[in-house]
Amino acid sequence: MTTAELVVVKLGGETFAARQDALHGVVEAAARHRLVLVHGGGKRLSAWLERLGIETRFEGGLRVTDGAALEGAVAVLGGVINTELVAALSSLGLPAVGLTGADGGLIVAERLPHLGHVGRVVEALPRVIEALVDGGLVPVVAPLGIDETGAICNVNADDVAAGLAAALSARLVLLTDTDGVRSADGRTVDRLDEPLAEAMIEGGTISGGMIPKVRGALAALRAGSREVIIAEGRDAASLVRALEDPSFGTRFAPRTR
Repeated sequence: MTTAELVVVKLGGETFAARQDALHGVVEAAARHRLVLVHGGGKRLSAWLERLGIETRFEGGLRVTDGAALEGAVAVLGGVINTELVAALSSLGLPAVGLTGADGGLIVAERLPHLGHVGRVVEALPRVIEALVDGGLVPVVAPLGIDETGAICNVNADDVAAGLAAALSARLVLLTDTDGVRSADGRTVDRLDEPLAEAMIEGGTISGGMIPKVRGALAALRAGSREVIIAEGRDAASLVRALEDPSFGTRFAPRTR
């Protein structure tokens, strides 16, 4: 079994949907690291729901998910997007295997009733991930989970990736469509700690979909992730650069005493 570093990578739906270059970058990174991939797909899901006449609404960067929207999430995230991504990676020679956070009890979520069928990760049980990685395969995880009653929940992909990184004591890379967390004057913040991040959220500098990314990064560090990187992920060099270039993106690391 290889001793290469284990890295959890979150791919935004817009990062890979129309950008084959980004997938070539995943293949390149997989030659140097053991990868676990988590994908999003919020914009694609919103488009599907619109065609079905289902309203899309967000609170604090999270999708409000009623029963109809949950069915759409399971179909689009766990079906269409996951299968397309696995097929695309397989065509590039990467032995990818698709699954959701419901498989093997991978993601345990706590329901957030004010958001409907939405959960936040309270535990990750990565036995199925470890078995796949030990077998030389690359898991590709859709952001769904199961609550304490066994019901399926829609879970933010950044939260899923953070939970897995913590459970696996792995590095975490959150690829997005921006070049990291930006300050009020628009510059990329090289490093963030928890007090500064929370102050930026409170002040509105960090907003929208970046809030769950940043909070997920902080939670992953508290739970045991070695390092978290938020970086732009739109071309073939992005993932390898995020892993190897400390000046690329925004980094979160545990405090040293």
